[in-house]
Amino acid sequence: MVFKRRDRRSISQAAINFVYPRGGWTRAFRYVQHRLRRLPDTPEKIARGIWAGVFTTFTPFYGLHFIIAGLIAVVMRGNILAALLATFFGNPLTYVPIAVVALQTGSWLLGARPDAATTGGIGTKFTQAFGDLWHNFKAVFTPEEAHWTFLIQFYDEVFFPYMVGGIIPGIVAATIAYLASVPVIRAYQNRRRKALRKKLSKLSPPTG
Repeated sequence: MVFKRRDRRSISQAAINFVYPRGGWTRAFRYVQHRLRRLPDTPEKIARGIWAGVFTTFTPFYGLHFIIAGLIAVVMRGNILAALLATFFGNPLTYVPIAVVALQTGSWLLGARPDAATTGGIGTKFTQAFGDLWHNFKAVFTPEEAHWTFLIQFYDEVFFPYMVGGIIPGIVAATIAYLASVPVIRAYQNRRRKALRKKLSKLSPPTG
């Protein structure tokens, strides 16, 4: 195949590159930034897409961020590709602080103890909830009884506070990204237009 990798990566290498991509996160961030600036759309429409992507990273719907960001971009009449690229605001370096802020904010808004959402560890609750999901899936094909204890606990202590608490910081972060993006994208596009006009003027035959 034309686009097939010559050196196939192992599972461990793929996992390492997900946490720390080749070239580092700085290079990956610059690539996304470069792609966003070169999108063929108005600065405002691209920035609305960025708003949608950044906001989506504050939601607990992992695995669905692309879909959610795209839908929000459609509603906001933003650039969908910009929304998809902006979801990379959420990455292994930012997910932990995002989760902490969302859970703490959600616990405060819901009137729960600040540490209620993290009692026993978020990772443990994810593992226990996944265990219930897997058990219940097998129970469909076996006489075993479905278990919902850990799933209910996960929803009450992690998912719902995360979902509620991610709204305010998500709006704040997304709005900052929008306001910062518009002038940067506009300046870049103006600079490209000037450079293109300059090249075209050199290619044009002299008159007279």
